[in-house]
Amino acid sequence: MQEVLELFKEPIVIKLATLLLWVVVIIVGMGFLRKLVKRRIDNTGIAYRAQKTIDVVGYFFIILLVVLSFTFDSLKNYTIILGLFTAGIAFTLQELILSIAGSFYILMFRVYKPGDRIEINAIKGDVIDINNMFTTLMEMGEWVSTDNYSGRIVKISNAFVFKGPIKNYSMDFPFVWDELNIPIAYGSDLELAKKIVLDQANELLADYTKNSKAKWEELVDRYFLENAKLDPSIAIRLTDNWVELNLRYITDYKLRRLTKHQLFENIEKAISQSSEKVTLASTTLQLLKIPEMDVRIKQ
Repeated sequence: MQEVLELFKEPIVIKLATLLLWVVVIIVGMGFLRKLVKRRIDNTGIAYRAQKTIDVVGYFFIILLVVLSFTFDSLKNYTIILGLFTAGIAFTLQELILSIAGSFYILMFRVYKPGDRIEINAIKGDVIDINNMFTTLMEMGEWVSTDNYSGRIVKISNAFVFKGPIKNYSMDFPFVWDELNIPIAYGSDLELAKKIVLDQANELLADYTKNSKAKWEELVDRYFLENAKLDPSIAIRLTDNWVELNLRYITDYKLRRLTKHQLFENIEKAISQSSEKVTLASTTLQLLKIPEMDVRIKQ
């Protein structure tokens, strides 16, 4: 018992006990602040970001406390020790440090947030969580077509925000441009075909176009952008087999596949009701006539 009491009188033990006490106080304080934020803030998005900020700041203070606890007493060699310690940490834990710095960067500059659809490190998906180390995505694409979920949950290091481009589908302008091609047979009424396609696009996409114009005006005021045409438009291209009508339109980034399906369905129905003035085309083959042959048989 006496040896145990003597042990607790050692300076290093007192220092470790004090450090442990402060770490416990910081962790308890973090938990209290997280619960307070969750209870006081009704907006889920703001509460989520506030809780993540509390975590990051709390862990930063814990790391700072540990570093100062073991270097403060040696004021004479403080600069050398701190320099060597920092260099070693930076070399061995560079990915960890970049990840933590990346989480600060994501939260402070709103690079993306939970609910955004992004593409980072060649992986596309919806952000479902951001913590101090990783961004978690519900993956899209891979073996499934267009913008469908693959079912895999992908964790990406936050360090990747410093290593390459981040494509955000929804941050300031939650609409995307898309295209579809309609093959029209030669000999069809081309003006009527263009009218049918544009009428169907305008009818289906009226709300998207109206909402996107307001968002685009905000974007032009904020960034150095030229004004763009947001109404559905058509371009014509002649091919060997048909006249191709290229429809360009704007739609919600989450409804791109559904919008394309509805457009194809509505356009096909309208063309079928045009009394064959407009005909959808398919690949054609030209068969060449076999030349006549005069065969004479000698007996």
